[in-house]
Formats: sequence, C-alpha cells, structure tokens
Amino acid sequence: MFKYERIIYWSNDDNAFIVEVPELPGCMADGETVEDAIKNSETIIKEWIDTALDRGLEVPEPKGRLIYA
Repeated sequence: MFKYERIIYWSNDDNAFIVEVPELPGCMADGETVEDAIKNSETIIKEWIDTALDRGLEVPEPKGRLIYA
C-alpha cells in the first residue's frame, strides 16, 4: 500500500466516494464504497507514478499527514 495521504469524501454529483491524493496533483479515484475507492486509489497512484517516471518527472516522497493552515 502506498503511504500517500488520501482525502475521502462522498460526491453527490458522482454518486460515489472520491479519494484525492493531494501530494500527487490530479490523482483521484472513486468507488461505490469507501473500500472500493481506497482500493481504486492504489491503482491510480501506481499509474500516476508510472506516468511521471515515463515522462522523466520527479515523484514526490510520501510526507504522511499534511497540515493545512
């Protein structure tokens, strides 16, 4: 399991749970249940990292819990 912070919330527009990965810009997944959304986020994180590496971009190290002001 990747150790990036994930934000999980319900989206009425999508009628699904959404997982955002703030440390990886644009990295989001969805699912019918929280468990599905988390599982799908693993796939999306791997794809995000693979794409970044293929393009020669830097992949941020997981920072753990982020603190917002």
